[in-house]
Amino acid sequence: MTSVETRPEVVPAATPTSSQRYRAVWRWHFYAGLFVAPVLLVLATTGAIYLFKEPFEEWRYQDVRTLAEPPAAAPRPLAEQIAAARRVRPDAPVMSVIPPTSPGRSTRVILQGADSGPWAQGISVYVHPATAAVLGRIDDSATFMRVVRTIHGELMSGTVGDRVVEIAACWALILVATGTYLWWSGRAARNQARRKARRSPRIRLRRLHVLTGVGGGAVVVFLVLSGLPWSGVWGDGLQRIQDRTGSTYPSADDFPHTSTPLLSGDLSANPDSKVPWAAERLPVPASQDGHAGHGGGHGVLQPGAVPVENALAAARPAITACPPAECDVKVLLPDGPQGVYTIVTDPRRDPSAAQTLHVDQYSGRVLVSYGWAEYGVMAKVVEQGIALHEGRRYGPANLVIMLGACLTLITLVVTGAWMWWKRRPKGRAGAPARATSRRTAYGVMGIMAVLGLLFPLAGVTMVVVLLLDWLVLRRVPALARVLG
Repeated sequence: MTSVETRPEVVPAATPTSSQRYRAVWRWHFYAGLFVAPVLLVLATTGAIYLFKEPFEEWRYQDVRTLAEPPAAAPRPLAEQIAAARRVRPDAPVMSVIPPTSPGRSTRVILQGADSGPWAQGISVYVHPATAAVLGRIDDSATFMRVVRTIHGELMSGTVGDRVVEIAACWALILVATGTYLWWSGRAARNQARRKARRSPRIRLRRLHVLTGVGGGAVVVFLVLSGLPWSGVWGDGLQRIQDRTGSTYPSADDFPHTSTPLLSGDLSANPDSKVPWAAERLPVPASQDGHAGHGGGHGVLQPGAVPVENALAAARPAITACPPAECDVKVLLPDGPQGVYTIVTDPRRDPSAAQTLHVDQYSGRVLVSYGWAEYGVMAKVVEQGIALHEGRRYGPANLVIMLGACLTLITLVVTGAWMWWKRRPKGRAGAPARATSRRTAYGVMGIMAVLGLLFPLAGVTMVVVLLLDWLVLRRVPALARVLG
């Protein structure tokens, strides 16, 4: 519960030890809320907007994604449609192609853009499947939802922004934990005081904050935990744990065709044409038909390579569950002479239907088929969490719940900041006083240290705060008066 209130309505009239503990927890809650509230407000607002990415973009780009009427003629070969798209930007390599899922849809060809990194997007060229005529192109790096996602993921600040977002997310969990303790330990005294106090606006504001936190705290915790696998430090740590436990993907020894350290996640950073999270560490096999001497780069098919349709036809029997109405099939073109076709099934709801297949670009043989049956327990949990986090696992009901979590977080931040602003002493931050009992303070710090080990960036910021408090705040009277 994100609170930045200056002092509790009633300090629990219990033993001195419990009062000291309450004060120590409250001080951490206060400062955490004060410092990370702006970032949490940005994350909750952008997250609420991004939940509607799919319907918004379907409406916004319907002129190029849907055809005026279903074509009467048979589709042109995908190679011809890709060639038409390349004429729009001859210097840009072709990254992937997404065939239409129904007769009334266009073919989407994604060309490499200028951006790189985890949120990199390209240029999408939409082609009429029956005539190979270009319907339009969209710079995916400049779309509204691209900006929203970049703000949500890295605050438009690259790696530094990613770390700030991760710190705020981890501290949100600590805020929920400390807020829950404050609510639970002070509930009896509050009930007694409430019977004597009149219903002032200040009490109603505090009651709204408490009820929102108690009612939506669990969903906020899930929202944060399911988003952390995308983060830099915590997400990388989770990947290392999965590496050591073998809980996500087979090892390179399981793929005799693999001759390079290239991983499936390296093939594309475009969010609309990349492999599932659980397959990002899957080794990429090499095409083995003796054509290694040919040149060419990404998106340039080699002499002797089979057409895209043949690679798709070879993969179809291995695709276990991908109905066109609920699933897109995306084809990443080979990267160089030893590259392979990478075919990804992208279900809109159930992540258990996702598959990643690597097809030899010369023989058209499926070298690797990797899906839910091969996922480890941790990978399955993360994939389901991602689908729920994005509000797509259970349709509109899932979206409404995630939207409610975002609105809960916004309400907590706004009401907490409002309470602090209304009650802070003039010229001071109005922080809770320090606990005078060292035993209590050390006990609370011990619990915080455990949380810091679970969430490393939060732990680093805890150490920084403690050092500033010890080396600066306590030794500079003017700062001590302002910040407490």
